[in-house]
Amino acid sequence: MSNVEKEPGPQGASPAPSSENVKKEREYKDFGHEEEGPSKALVDMDTIELKAEDLYDKEKVDLETIVIDDVFKLLQCDDNGLTQEEAQRRLELFGPNKLEVEEQNPILQFLSFMWNPLSWVMEAAALVAIVLSNGEGLPPDWPDFVGIVLLLIVNSAIGFYEERNAGNAVKALMDSLAPKAKVKRGGQWSEIESANLVPGDMIAFKIGDIVPADCRLTEAINVSIDQAALTGESLPQTKKTGDQCFSGSTCKQGEAEGVVISTGPNTFFGRAASLVGQDDDTTGHLQKILAQIGSFCLVTIGIFVLAEIFVLYAGFRYRYRRGLDNILVLLIGGIPIAMPTVLSVTLAVGAQQLAKYKAIVTRITAIEELAGVTILCSDKTGTLTTNKLTIDRTTIRTYGPFSAEDVILLAAYASRTENQDAIDASVVTAMGDPARARAGIKLLDFKPFNPVDKRTEITYREESTGNLKRVTKGMTGVIIKLCTRNKTEDVENRLEADVEEFAARGLRALAVAYEEVDGDDFEAEGNGFELIGLLSIYDPPRDDTKQTIDEAIALGVRVKMVTGDQLAIAKETGRRLGLGDHMYPAKVLKDGPAPGGKHASLDDMIMDADGFAGVFPEHKYEIVKRLQGLGHLCAMTGDGANDAPALSRANVGIAVEGATDAARGAADIVLTEPGLSTIVHAIRQSRIIFQRMRNYSIYACAVTIRIVVCFAILAFTYKFDFPPFMILIIALLNDGTIMTLSVDRVLPSTTPDSWDLAEIFAFAIAYGLYLTASTVALVCIIKETNFFQDTFNVTLPTSNPVASNDPQLHMIVYLQVAIISQALIFVTRSHGFFFMERPSVALFVAFCIAQLIASIIAAYGDWGFTKIQAISGGWIGIVWVWNIVWFLPLDWVKFAMKATVIKKLRQRREAQLAEVASTGGITMHRTQSRAASIHESLYSNRVSFIKRAARKVGFGTKVSVKPEELQRFSSIQAQRVGATLARNPSRT
Repeated sequence: MSNVEKEPGPQGASPAPSSENVKKEREYKDFGHEEEGPSKALVDMDTIELKAEDLYDKEKVDLETIVIDDVFKLLQCDDNGLTQEEAQRRLELFGPNKLEVEEQNPILQFLSFMWNPLSWVMEAAALVAIVLSNGEGLPPDWPDFVGIVLLLIVNSAIGFYEERNAGNAVKALMDSLAPKAKVKRGGQWSEIESANLVPGDMIAFKIGDIVPADCRLTEAINVSIDQAALTGESLPQTKKTGDQCFSGSTCKQGEAEGVVISTGPNTFFGRAASLVGQDDDTTGHLQKILAQIGSFCLVTIGIFVLAEIFVLYAGFRYRYRRGLDNILVLLIGGIPIAMPTVLSVTLAVGAQQLAKYKAIVTRITAIEELAGVTILCSDKTGTLTTNKLTIDRTTIRTYGPFSAEDVILLAAYASRTENQDAIDASVVTAMGDPARARAGIKLLDFKPFNPVDKRTEITYREESTGNLKRVTKGMTGVIIKLCTRNKTEDVENRLEADVEEFAARGLRALAVAYEEVDGDDFEAEGNGFELIGLLSIYDPPRDDTKQTIDEAIALGVRVKMVTGDQLAIAKETGRRLGLGDHMYPAKVLKDGPAPGGKHASLDDMIMDADGFAGVFPEHKYEIVKRLQGLGHLCAMTGDGANDAPALSRANVGIAVEGATDAARGAADIVLTEPGLSTIVHAIRQSRIIFQRMRNYSIYACAVTIRIVVCFAILAFTYKFDFPPFMILIIALLNDGTIMTLSVDRVLPSTTPDSWDLAEIFAFAIAYGLYLTASTVALVCIIKETNFFQDTFNVTLPTSNPVASNDPQLHMIVYLQVAIISQALIFVTRSHGFFFMERPSVALFVAFCIAQLIASIIAAYGDWGFTKIQAISGGWIGIVWVWNIVWFLPLDWVKFAMKATVIKKLRQRREAQLAEVASTGGITMHRTQSRAASIHESLYSNRVSFIKRAARKVGFGTKVSVKPEELQRFSSIQAQRVGATLARNPSRT
């Protein structure tokens, strides 16, 4: 039976009518892809010496579409396959059919975590302690050296451990390639490692096999290919002779033979792999924030170190070693020596907490970025939807005497119950109980779907009556032509209108017809088919997807659909989920907005769109990249290999449950249970973690100001030489307490978080100067008066006046600084009064233990090498009361800052945003991710200059691709195969 209907493209354009002598022949808009016939290469195929410009000109040569004969000529092969000698030669030319994995030296990877400015200052302090301090007959400062090195090693070890645990996306992609392939060499079929396939090989595959390389089919018997994980198309694609099959797709039905046109990194699959990790040498968002916080601390320290050098050496004529100890105090105490460690522990604990919600974190810094995500780009197939075709009961149309339930039952009769394709499975599943598809009937004859007839048919005997009946289901145009009974003009008009409505909504139409057969001969003609119903098939949304999207929007996160499926399907899914149907086909990403339209630029269009349809991996990648360029932190969900490049590029890549190894390897967060509700939990949890990190950042910067300014002033005023080792003790006690911030009780924000560093630095300066005043005032009273001695009957070894470097005065200052510095965290962690927001038990207990240790050291510490001496209980009590008196007004310092400086900063920022909005710009104010500046790149967890040097000498090379070169993968890669063969003709 000839098939005259034409499947419309995604836009559902009306077909051109054809006329007959009597009546117009109808064409029904069954939803599907526009089929294109094979083309001819616009070059002389008798001369294989093609020029490079011809090979890159897709209008002249495109191995995806040119006729098979031209493919054989271009690839210099035939249907008998290559000889072993030629295959070996091509293997040397094109390389193996597998993806390369870049191995990183673990020692170099560990050392890379010590390669950033914060670590450099720590390392410089260690060198000062062990090398430069070795003078004037005094030994090296071993205690300080050992303490600093231990902190460095702990920090690097945590980062190294986390990174080594991260999944390798390229390796996951490689592992999902078919390990074996059936190939014809020298006219004989054999099974070889798929890695040994080359362009020009003849291969064969059958149901259940993974296609081992990109190929053009030379023979296809009832072939259906599932390429949803590559292109995002929800339906398995029927393939015929001449069609292209992608490496990594799965054969769901039939058998096929084909000629290989691309292998390894040159395939559609491999090209996607090359995009994964393309940004290896760029800096992540958290590293950029650390860069700016670190720069603030370094500049502060640098200013006061230079000041000490001039004042102490030039002004006070200090000896070499004495001045060096003062500088060590600023370096050790001023640098937030454990900042990377504290943040790593906070993130690691956060990752464990996310695991309770069935979310596995493979890149730990993604937690921080998830808190600031403003746009969630979601794949449709398998992510927003179930990737399982379903009959939409609400849209069933009936045309005969049967009800909607009867139509489903008869359609189930005309479906396979074993070895089903996706459509048969959807119809049988719609019954609820699959056994009903054969209950009460005796199967006499069944004709499965095939690409020629495009329908299924069953002839059966109804057991209750003994009557023979026949049911067929299939493409609308085919079924209506079979119908001869009760086919009126009105029925045809209704059917045509219904099919057009389905196509416009992205629903695939499936017509059902019925006839009765007289007598007992099941092969006899029936009384004529009658159209009884029209079913619509679609890929339904997951049950919790709409609620998840609503919750994400309530959290200030906008959701955009990015799918490889067709535009009408995307719009219908968007409507069902409440996303909206303001979507565009992928071609607008290349063509840009229409002239005179409401969008001035492509960026405006991307921001305004609810989603994009018909996208390929490079389109998803480009959308994410442009959104990041507009200042957004972007998350991307997906489940297939086609999503891997965008998952890798996004600030936060999320692989949903059931994702391929490729997607899981490229993602930062992997969900292990169905649905997207986990993402909302992860967003809330990440915002809690963000608040903890922000609280610590304010604290760390404040302590830097407090230590540097305080001890510089004391040195300038009283020639106060505080022992460096005691600063290290303070740092260790502080960091031990601060580690418990990782489990502190905080509330998540209701909007995306962002690092407002101006506010952080403003708070830090205010707190730091206030605490500096508390210490300087205490020292001044002790040195300039006898108030404490006379009032509380306490003494010091030296008096009238107290010596600046009295060892007990050193201990008093140590205890005062240690106690009030740690107490500051209770102020930075709260938004109101510190006692109104209860801290976690762990934080409170750790604080109490640290203060107990500090007080014990003050009471019993008598370490001569540190120039300290134990103090009495009276002095310990004085210090505690002094700190309590100074601590209580700290909340008022916070409120005063909010009412003045912070208020002005926010007003200025809002004015800037309003100005941008008034000019039609994007009203976002957020640090751009993946675009490292010079100083930010120094904080990357890579030794970038070593990696670049390694590449120059040929080590660690891997596949890469520039964004501007991205095209539809396999066509340009296949052309390169022909170009290589042309430059390297066979020797035989």
